[in-house]
Amino acid sequence: MSKQPFQFKEFSVQQDQCAMKIGTDGVLLGAWATVKNEFSTLDLGTGTGVISLMLAQRSDAEIIDAIEIDGPAFEQAVQNFENSPWSDRLFCYHASLQEFAEEIDDKYDLIISNPPFYTDANPSENKERSLARFEDAMPFEHLANAAAQLLTPNGIFSLVIPFKEEATFTEIAKQNNLHLNRVCRVKGTATSPIKRSLMEFSFEESSIIEESLTLEISRHHYTDAYKNLVKDFYLKL
Repeated sequence: MSKQPFQFKEFSVQQDQCAMKIGTDGVLLGAWATVKNEFSTLDLGTGTGVISLMLAQRSDAEIIDAIEIDGPAFEQAVQNFENSPWSDRLFCYHASLQEFAEEIDDKYDLIISNPPFYTDANPSENKERSLARFEDAMPFEHLANAAAQLLTPNGIFSLVIPFKEEATFTEIAKQNNLHLNRVCRVKGTATSPIKRSLMEFSFEESSIIEESLTLEISRHHYTDAYKNLVKDFYLKL
C-alpha cells in the first residue's frame, strides 16, 4: 500500500492506515460548511482528519477537536494534525461517539461529520472498512442526538449523507430539536441523479436555503461552481 501523502495546497494527508480514503464527500463538506472565526469545532468520525484540516485552513478557530473510533485511523489523524501548520489548534480523541458525548461537557459552535452511511449494504470483508462505511458504526439517531447534546445554542451541525437519506435524517434531527437551515444537493453531471446532500442544521427554525451543485461537465472536466468551491484546496484546480 502506498505511503505517498495526499497533497493539498496548504497541507498533506497520510492515509495508508485509514480504511476510508480521502474522497469527494469529505472535501465537499469541508469546503461548503459555514465557518466563522472564533469557532470551536468538532469533527465526528474524522478518519484521516481532512475535514478538520480544511476547517483549520478556512478559519481562525482556536479549538478544532475530532473523534475517531478506529485505532490506526486515530493514530494517522494525530500524525496528520501534528504535521500540519495548525498543530496547536487540532486535537483528536480516540473514542466512540457515545463515549465522547457522555464524557465531554464542552459545547461546540460547529459540529461536522461525514458519517458512515451504507445502510442498505452488507458490511465488507475488511473489518476496518466495514466500521468506517457501515451505518451501524454511527447510526443516524446517535449522530443527531450527540450533535444536539454537544452544540452551542447558536451552533451549526453540518454533514453529508446520501440524497435518498435526506428526508429520513431531517426527521430524526427534528426529533432532537435540530432544524434544517441549508441544503446543497450534489450530482455528478447535469444528466445524472442527485447523489449526495450537504446539510446544515441548528436549533433555530428558519426558511431553508436550497442549493445545487454539479461536479462535472464531462469526465474530469469540472464545472466552474465545483472548481470555485474547492480551488483553495486541490493543487490541480
